[in-house]
Amino acid sequence: MLRVYGIKNCSTCVKALKWLEAQGQQVEFIDYRANPVDPALLQDWVKQLGEWPKLVNRASMTWRNLDDALKTPASDADWLAIIATHPTVVRRPVTVKADGSAIAGFNEKKMIEFLG
Repeated sequence: MLRVYGIKNCSTCVKALKWLEAQGQQVEFIDYRANPVDPALLQDWVKQLGEWPKLVNRASMTWRNLDDALKTPASDADWLAIIATHPTVVRRPVTVKADGSAIAGFNEKKMIEFLG
């Protein structure tokens, strides 16, 4: 079963969920606005993705509306504080396989590769 983290009214999340279900995937959806993601899990995703900017959508309206002082996080703690206060900066959706491997965002070709 896949776990898909996102926001229930996000059009990209809705598209990804419909696509995954059409592929026969069993999916558990977790709305991270209602159920904040554990910081340890966020850090695990960052390790897999390579860096915070691959997990955080810096083109989002939420990011663009942040105070400029927050836009240059210097540590993991700074990134985690931003996400705790503004969970919608996390790229959507984050899809996690049973083995814990994760992918951020939705692109059919990349998702096919991710699912193997």
